[in-house]
Amino acid sequence: HHIMTSMQRYSGEHLGMAPHIVVLGSCKVGNFVVSTPVLRGLRARFPDAVIGFIGSEVTADFERALPSLDWRTSWDDSGTGSGLRLQKTLAEQRQRHGTVKLALNLDGFNPLTCSLVPWLEPIYVAGGSLSVNRRRDLPWGEHPRQRFLADPDWDSPAFEQRYADVFRSNYIAELFCQLAWVQDYVVPSAIELPSADPPFSVPDVLIHCTTARAAKVWPFIHWKRVLDFADAHGWSVGLVGSPPAAQKDAYNAGEGEDSLLQSTGLIDLRGRTSLMQLAGACRQAKAVISVDAGPLHIAAAVGTPTYAVVGNDSDGIGASPVRLWMPRCGNVTRSVTPTSCSACSDNRFRNDGCLVEGHPCMSAIQPSEVTDWLKVQLN
Repeated sequence: HHIMTSMQRYSGEHLGMAPHIVVLGSCKVGNFVVSTPVLRGLRARFPDAVIGFIGSEVTADFERALPSLDWRTSWDDSGTGSGLRLQKTLAEQRQRHGTVKLALNLDGFNPLTCSLVPWLEPIYVAGGSLSVNRRRDLPWGEHPRQRFLADPDWDSPAFEQRYADVFRSNYIAELFCQLAWVQDYVVPSAIELPSADPPFSVPDVLIHCTTARAAKVWPFIHWKRVLDFADAHGWSVGLVGSPPAAQKDAYNAGEGEDSLLQSTGLIDLRGRTSLMQLAGACRQAKAVISVDAGPLHIAAAVGTPTYAVVGNDSDGIGASPVRLWMPRCGNVTRSVTPTSCSACSDNRFRNDGCLVEGHPCMSAIQPSEVTDWLKVQLN
């Protein structure tokens, strides 16, 4: 009768020779991008480790191209027999590379990844997990690098103050590195992303207008002013995103994108790239302008001058959790809205649409802010 030894909360222990480490990731693009530093940190701290990744079909092309990973599979593959395939893959990897010494869950609020962790039977766990018998959540642990996961308000200044003696910032990429105890082995704000050449010649500027949360959308009338400005200067602009039907269905494009395409010189590049090719297109563009969404993180990571159109004031209060998520690299500039509104943060960013009449935080961001920045980048 096999009784599994209890899983322990990871406290930075050395994992022995050639340890088998398994990281569980999210199906959100931005989340994957900010998890690349912790993967590099694990590789730097455990050079002889075998590092596996249970990730997503969405980011699979990136995952396969990352030099720090030895194997990968998807937890969200929905093909016939995918559940049994996942089981088989994990069993094979454990047989090949030995017991999982550390399971690191970077998607700790996902019930699926939390139930996969005990199933890997790891010795140590970092991040969300069910207990060994799957009957409750595994307690977080006492160390700040463990217990911060129980905090509901990662985006707040209060969170930063509470952990000031342990964390240098509350940037999500750093929190991941702290969770895995590799914060001294990598610079969390330095994100490196593989890329591939896109199947078209890249315009001067790429823009991305839509997000899964309507509260983060900038009015299309403002985008039109930016595009008219680019036309007047002879700069070509391309629109990136998911295929048009998905843009309307899941990303609040409405009729806005169509009307921009009809009334300006905007080039429609939606759905024409894989994520790796989108990274390549961003790398080749002279500038990228995006609302708070996956392409913002991709553009930031490849080093292109990037402008983030976010409804947040100078203190970071607004429509996006920018203290937690905004890229911290030097090539990114963000808008600062003159309107302070805490409705989204008071609601822990769980609302889809704006909660205030007239969407003041985003409406108040003037096109001139974006065009002034664009002039500097393209001249």
